[in-house]
Amino acid sequence: MKKNDSMIGLTRAGCIAAVLALTACASPDKAPATADVAVSRNAVENAVSAGAAELAPAEVTAAREKMVRANQALAARDYKLARELAIQAQADAKLAQSKAVSAKATATSTRLNEDLRVLREEVDRANTQ
Repeated sequence: MKKNDSMIGLTRAGCIAAVLALTACASPDKAPATADVAVSRNAVENAVSAGAAELAPAEVTAAREKMVRANQALAARDYKLARELAIQAQADAKLAQSKAVSAKATATSTRLNEDLRVLREEVDRANTQ
């Protein structure tokens, strides 16, 4: 992890902590909803960072759409709906990230198997000469 990446992570964590601290004194339903929206936003960002936008676009799109709706629900003070949508967005984002990681692992395995096949052919060719 680069120093800049860790600073970004610390900044995000600080922002989330500030949001949670500011909302803790507000409505008892607002703090959990706001926290869930913040956690879900990070889950979507993590999925995108893992390559999910290219490897699992439907899931990323669903997560982003639910995040938009969750933010709209927060603005409308519908904290129950905001929380439900945020939790759904987080699940979609985690699925997208898992699919991206799986696709990358499959591609790596395929490349390694191909490299191994080529090496075996070279060894066989060398042994028959």
